[in-house]
Amino acid sequence: MTDGGSGPVDPESQVVRLCVAGMQAETEGRNTRAHELFQHAWDLAADDYEACIAAHYLARHQNSPEETLRWNQECLDRADLVGDERVAGFYASLYVNMAQACRLLGRPAAAHAYFVRAAGRVAEAPGGQYGDWNRFAIVEGLRDTASAVAGPAPGRDASRLLLDEAVDGRLRELLSRWCARGDLLALALALPACLGHLGTDEDRARLRTALHMVHAARRLPEDEQAELGAVIGSAALR
Repeated sequence: MTDGGSGPVDPESQVVRLCVAGMQAETEGRNTRAHELFQHAWDLAADDYEACIAAHYLARHQNSPEETLRWNQECLDRADLVGDERVAGFYASLYVNMAQACRLLGRPAAAHAYFVRAAGRVAEAPGGQYGDWNRFAIVEGLRDTASAVAGPAPGRDASRLLLDEAVDGRLRELLSRWCARGDLLALALALPACLGHLGTDEDRARLRTALHMVHAARRLPEDEQAELGAVIGSAALR
């Protein structure tokens, strides 16, 4: 679920209108008013779908990690009760929110499991910047919580979702150098595909294409040009 809407929400719904007003209050720094509007939306919710939307926003305005997790769980439970295409695009974000709440509570293994579940639903989320945001959050979360998992377990092996470690390290070094000298073109082409790589054939093709475009421009110093060519030719990207 996203601040700008990630599914077929009804703009005429009073619950949706209250949540939109709450988001506007947030952007203006009126967090108390935002919480009041989201709470009112929750109180008026007529079904599980509207309750799911309201709970999502209420989770952002809780005073403790425990309450944040409780409201994110409420949101997820309501989505499960809806169980149709209206909420299909929500799940990647809902699982990311659960994972982030678990991290705040010092439960990295549980967070890791939710990030894996998010990765499994990310293809159903809307594309564009919202889709990229989900992918970035999932990749970062998988990487940061992988050490909390003692060993491979069904549905929890992040190694298949992330870039090969050696390739990842080499790309990060290249990206760091491009950042240091402000090579915006190379960064604009490569960063989204690097940061959103979740191990699918489509992700590999997207990353390979982006890196080919940087390489074909021939704007890099000679050593970086050679290193990028080697990365593109690595088995991990074939």
